[in-house]
Amino acid sequence: MTEREFRLIQSRRSFLTRGAGGIGMMALAELLQGSEGPPDPLAPKKPHFPGKAKNVIFMFMEGGPSQMDLFDPKPGLTKWNGQPLPPSMTKGLQLAFIKPTAAVMASPRTFKPYGQSGIEFSDYIPHTASRADNICMVRSMYSEAFNHHPGQLLLMTGSTQFGRPTMGAWVTYGLGSESRNLPGFVVLSSGAGTSGGASNFMSGFLPSHYQGTMFRNAGDPILYLSNPSGVSKDTQRAGLDAVRDLNQRHYEKTGDVEIASRIAAYELAFRMQMSAPELLDFSKESKETLDMYGVGKEPTNQFGTNCLLARRLVERGVRFILMMHASWDDHTNLNKKLKRNCDISDQPTAALLKDLERTGLLDSTLVIWGGEFGRTPMVEIRNTQDPENAGRDHHPLAYTMWVAGGGMKGGQIVGRTDELGLSIVEDKVHIHDLQATIMHCLGFDHERLTFRHMGRDYRLTDLGGSVVKKMLA
Repeated sequence: MTEREFRLIQSRRSFLTRGAGGIGMMALAELLQGSEGPPDPLAPKKPHFPGKAKNVIFMFMEGGPSQMDLFDPKPGLTKWNGQPLPPSMTKGLQLAFIKPTAAVMASPRTFKPYGQSGIEFSDYIPHTASRADNICMVRSMYSEAFNHHPGQLLLMTGSTQFGRPTMGAWVTYGLGSESRNLPGFVVLSSGAGTSGGASNFMSGFLPSHYQGTMFRNAGDPILYLSNPSGVSKDTQRAGLDAVRDLNQRHYEKTGDVEIASRIAAYELAFRMQMSAPELLDFSKESKETLDMYGVGKEPTNQFGTNCLLARRLVERGVRFILMMHASWDDHTNLNKKLKRNCDISDQPTAALLKDLERTGLLDSTLVIWGGEFGRTPMVEIRNTQDPENAGRDHHPLAYTMWVAGGGMKGGQIVGRTDELGLSIVEDKVHIHDLQATIMHCLGFDHERLTFRHMGRDYRLTDLGGSVVKKMLA
């Protein structure tokens, strides 16, 4: 049942119960005959057309990784190293903390080609580089937002305004979930210093059952999931049945979609008590697999555990997994901080791609890697007494993200930036274009997956977006 059909039934119920007296109640009884309650809001749904991707893992690198130090080599920066660029080259450049007259900083990283595709990667990410032929690298991303929270909102919701549904909520709204015992949209976090926080996985004006559920990677996956001492499973079931009956009566009177969400949430939580602990039980994973992800070792343990959880969640039918790793906001100590984040994430990222491929899941799982923007080719120095203090400012006009699997064509580069990485010179890809392409891989026309709110139809791509056909397999 679609959301529109669900709301139509609600409006009929409301009319029949409030405005039609006894005749209305008779009609309502006929309408509800054979129904045990509101439809499951997360039941699997068909997309507009057959999509190649069935699941999404969004590896969200909060803060903006430096593309010219990881994915987009710029030897031309050496010519300008330590010098400011002429005003003609920086005209119209929006910067968060530095001025357009800041000196250029050449990257100290070395790059080399990998795989049959020959895509160049930095020496900081050799493991990810080993999966070059799986990766579609988009070097021509751009955004209007040059500060973190607006940038994250634009990436995740298609708008810099608060209150819109996030990508994971749109996907579960459109497709539902194959998992009956776990949420359709799961959030895993690592690192520290998040900017957007919960606004990256909220449901906005969509019903609340589509928002992301935060999981922990140790102990109870969800806080307070376990029963308190003295409460048996039978006691809990009896209490839930009583609450469900009360909610059901109220739902039949009002047709309020949030009551349906509440009923579904209680039932899902009960089922999760059995299935969620098993999710974190890695005892059946081979030592080879655990070592490949870096589980149990530092500094890869936390991120590696999340990557392995992401694969296990996909295996169990979870539709959308958002992995948030913070923070890549390297205004200072770029070389040290960037290496630290790469040491944490590089090996597990490659392991996830390899594991999805060997288990046959990569073709149907869309993996997305990137942040809300990139970094400037100019230097930011906050402590002039410390030569190692150098970092880079925010740069939304030309940066890199990559995708793999799920209908994307691996082993290729899409787009090109100028010799300094300041602007895009070929195949510009806006955030809305990326979103439209993701939805296409899932089987949706992004202009048709809408939700009516406050008198208009909203969609993830807002008022823009075109599918980037070069990215598609």
